[in-house]
Amino acid sequence: MDKMAWMPSNALIPERDLQKLPILDIRHLGIDFGGLTAVDDFNLTIGRTEIAGLIGPNGAGKTTVFNLLTNVYAPTRGSILLDGRSTAGKKTYQLNKMGIARTFQNIRLFKALTVEENVQIGLHNAMRYSVGDSILRLPAYWKQEKQAHEQALELLSIFDMRDMASWKAGSLPYGAQRRLEIVRALATQPGILLLDEPAAGMNPSETAELMDNIRKIRDTFQIAIMLIEHDMNLVMGICEGIAVLNYGSIIAKGTPQEIKQNPVVIEAYLGKKGGAQA
Repeated sequence: MDKMAWMPSNALIPERDLQKLPILDIRHLGIDFGGLTAVDDFNLTIGRTEIAGLIGPNGAGKTTVFNLLTNVYAPTRGSILLDGRSTAGKKTYQLNKMGIARTFQNIRLFKALTVEENVQIGLHNAMRYSVGDSILRLPAYWKQEKQAHEQALELLSIFDMRDMASWKAGSLPYGAQRRLEIVRALATQPGILLLDEPAAGMNPSETAELMDNIRKIRDTFQIAIMLIEHDMNLVMGICEGIAVLNYGSIIAKGTPQEIKQNPVVIEAYLGKKGGAQA
């Protein structure tokens, strides 16, 4: 891991990303549901190749933040810049084309389709043939289909899933379904990948493999990854910068070592003995 460094805007990102435009810049983000404030004054900057963590107790607002970042929810206040461009008023699919992709707590695959077909759905951003080409099966259509097939197999190969390409997605073991969901998100060619509890339901061996895969994603595609996770061994072992959320507000930001030693985090999140799970 590279050292973390402070930007003039008081954001903490990896030193290697200092001279580059942040992939994500969130300022004073907040949302109210009726009279309830779910997220308030959320500020966070993510470097272009950073592996970042967002942690906090159940109900702290973590998934709500992800929903705000993908415009599932429209913010009540604040701004989000994705690769320097405002996300305000954009549809979720438009944000995906702008460069943000995500996975979910509950796996959302097309289980009746094959593994390869699931990945090809993610490749839609790169498709350039027209409706007419598709209906008439013109050469442009077949060229794009051949490229999609090759790209899907290449992505699956990175995660040792090429041999599973013809399997039904619903027949995969749990850990492989998690990997497939990540591969499908990567197929959209994001600049930042949001992972919502990627290790949920995994055993220690699968979690260790997931950590390796997350590093491989960052190194291979040179993108940022932001994850919500309850497994503290994974978070502390892989994240470069960590933000801690409690009751919708950030109570601490820093490196894993700083977060481990932060008395506010220890008391409000980890528990006074540091043994509680998120």
